[in-house]
Amino acid sequence: MKLKNLYLIAGAFALCLSATPFVVNAQQIAQTPTEVKPPHQGPFERLGLSEEQKTKIKEIRRNSRTQMEGILSTEQKQQLQAAKQERQGQPGQQRGQRPGKNFASLNLTPEQKTKMREIRESEKNQIQAILTPEQQQQFKQFQDNMRSRRQQPNPSN
Repeated sequence: MKLKNLYLIAGAFALCLSATPFVVNAQQIAQTPTEVKPPHQGPFERLGLSEEQKTKIKEIRRNSRTQMEGILSTEQKQQLQAAKQERQGQPGQQRGQRPGKNFASLNLTPEQKTKMREIRESEKNQIQAILTPEQQQQFKQFQDNMRSRRQQPNPSN
């Protein structure tokens, strides 16, 4: 009987020793603060915008988005909403995935594509008008860099 109790105690002790690293690791993971990244603002985050400029740009973008949504059919709006919800369900997009890529799956008509381009061009011109000459130059450099990067072949493919 004493031998049986000794085996039980030794087994319980061995189980505790083997489970301890898992408990410690779980506590460390739970105590590690998650990194909070500031929201990505695109090319405008490096321009040193004033609060007034930021407010105006947000309003311009909001108006453009409303105009673009007005161009879409009900079915296209539903597809876009579903893609947006799917994106929100994913914890962090991989680099290189852009939300704008969802428009490619909407099968836009040529007229819709033309109107979208016009709205984006108008948005760009309105934003340019808000920027100072120095900010305009920095923004143009950013756009030129983006164009040159898009034209380079992707080494990961």
